[in-house]
Amino acid sequence: MIRKFLGLLILLFICQISSAQQGTSSPYSFLGIGDLKFNGTTENRSMGGISIYSDSIHVNLQNPAAYGNLKFTTYTLGASYNQLRLESDSGQDKGSSTSLDYLAVAFPISNKIGVGFGLVPFTSVGYNFEGIGETGFESAPYKFAQYEGEGGLNSVFFSLGYKIAKGFSVGGTINYNFGTIENQNTEFLGELNEDGLFFRTLNYGTRSRDESKLSGLSYNLGAYYETEFNDKLSLTTSLTFSPQSDLTSRNSRVLTALNVTGAGGEIVSPGQVDQVDLGDKTKTDLVLPTRLAFGAGIGERNKWFAGAEYTIQNNSDFGNGLTIIENVNYENGSKIEAGGFYIPKYNSFTSYWDRVTYRAGIHYEDTGIMVRNEAINDFGISFGVGLPVSRSLSNVNLGFEFGRRGTMNSGLIKENYVNFQISLSLNDKWFIKRKYN
Repeated sequence: MIRKFLGLLILLFICQISSAQQGTSSPYSFLGIGDLKFNGTTENRSMGGISIYSDSIHVNLQNPAAYGNLKFTTYTLGASYNQLRLESDSGQDKGSSTSLDYLAVAFPISNKIGVGFGLVPFTSVGYNFEGIGETGFESAPYKFAQYEGEGGLNSVFFSLGYKIAKGFSVGGTINYNFGTIENQNTEFLGELNEDGLFFRTLNYGTRSRDESKLSGLSYNLGAYYETEFNDKLSLTTSLTFSPQSDLTSRNSRVLTALNVTGAGGEIVSPGQVDQVDLGDKTKTDLVLPTRLAFGAGIGERNKWFAGAEYTIQNNSDFGNGLTIIENVNYENGSKIEAGGFYIPKYNSFTSYWDRVTYRAGIHYEDTGIMVRNEAINDFGISFGVGLPVSRSLSNVNLGFEFGRRGTMNSGLIKENYVNFQISLSLNDKWFIKRKYN
């Protein structure tokens, strides 16, 4: 029954990947190759995003060295629901999205080696906003523009972790990234009425639709070290490094001339659709920047843990040869995360809630994105619980996160977000029939 259930979840995940469902509603997904998705599990996200902690029954998607600590075959799948409240000088709006966040299988192949593989979304694009600008033409001094985008990148990954000595492991991950991003811009010319509202003075417009099909490999290296202070306390340190890598983008652009009916509908006449020759922009390379993260934490195994992690990323290396956006620059970014967990009594026979894992964390990120000379920063607080499934090692994890990103300065948009996550972590013992009642 459980295997059929897992098969259904895998099928649903693959269907989402193949149909490129919208996994974000953020207007900032207009930039670059979209919103960068969190690349860890619900458990990590509920602790502020830290990837320091590792044990034998959970998958750590962020640090491949952790696979060397696995003792059981583990299946994990996560999903999330995201709500946005957008604020700007012109008013407020709302958005929401639902996404499957990861699907992975990991297992030990010896006492020192563990491997894992799976599917994860890498970036997501999903925006729809409008703007009015000046044209300089006397007959139609203003233009109305609508910007829409969808798609994103997904990753198929394979990871291997090796335990060199007691408490010390190293590992590596290879990712194959692929996906399609579509950006569309529709414009009409006209004037503004006394209330400042746009109205068309010409019954035609233009639409430009760009499509980029991206693919390429990227890598992640990791190290993990744990040492005991005494019979209870231990110190954990971790390091991950992703070297610069490239994505190949195969691009196309279609221009369409639109006629507008009296009822406001759009008509595309024969001969008014043109495939644009992009020349050397038909195939471009996009740089995925170098990323380095290191952290440390202290705790008592199966009882509590607290740690912090610092990440730096060379966003100044980021580039996209097809889409060049004015007033947008990329600088080096950084992120600091802190969090941990607490278990009242993991082996309690009298209280279920004493066996529950309680998690909390906080993060602050300087994304390195500069729009109109304004830094786009992100601050969030997270909470979560790990609910044991009966007396097995499997668990259901629930996460809650709220925060804000962006600013209202210089006419920009501030996002206030609330995210809900749920995941399943199913271990090998789930599939073994009990030998006693």
